[in-house]
Amino acid sequence: MAKEFRREMIESEILKLINMNISNLRDPRIQNKIISATRVELSRDKSYADVYVSVLNGDIDEIINILTKAKGFFKSIISKNIRMYKIPEIRFHKDLGIEESIKIHKLLNEISKNEDKGETDE
Repeated sequence: MAKEFRREMIESEILKLINMNISNLRDPRIQNKIISATRVELSRDKSYADVYVSVLNGDIDEIINILTKAKGFFKSIISKNIRMYKIPEIRFHKDLGIEESIKIHKLLNEISKNEDKGETDE
């Protein structure tokens, strides 16, 4: 139980550190983009941290590549702020949750509009 709590606390801290420092990257391709790390999943042995990223305005694949190239930057920030025996290897992934929820919302709106049109025709 205590190990699980510690892992959740580390995940939370890593998420906070990554979100605070994404804007510190100097790559011009990510300037003026809304990038957010949505969740972090730490492996049981704490050797890997899977970071899920969502982007509001931009190409998600390009941004994942940029963040992957900057993972040394994020590892150094984590090592300075979290006391760990070994800093986990960071892997960035697409978080499609926000995109999928927008698609579902649009579909529900279309269904609602079609139902409204069907009621007025009768």
